[in-house]
Amino acid sequence: MSVTHSPKFKMLKFYFPFFALLIFINGCSKKPEFTADCSGPAKSFVTDVSPVFQTSCAINSGCHATGSGNGPGPLLDYSQIFNARVDIRSAVASGHMPLNATLTAAQKNAILCWIDSGAPNN
Repeated sequence: MSVTHSPKFKMLKFYFPFFALLIFINGCSKKPEFTADCSGPAKSFVTDVSPVFQTSCAINSGCHATGSGNGPGPLLDYSQIFNARVDIRSAVASGHMPLNATLTAAQKNAILCWIDSGAPNN
């Protein structure tokens, strides 16, 4: 009996597409959402949040600078960031933003905890 006619080969031939699809789907699965730890001191827009936006989103990256049409548009000041806070929270927690950089856990915590506390102008 040749190898291609053996029962093991037939079983492998039958199950291979299933396992290949399973591996493909698992490889394309979404990253788990970041869970913020807001147990520390309250986050400040001026001290904790604005610097992250300036370096990772607006000025240094250029993605959300003046005149930007990306996502919610420019994210340069409190009112622009406050008005986009729902989209920002989703994008940061899911890891979709920033596109060409990675935020540290502390930076993600600062943004998410600030938004979750009502996004005060402080």
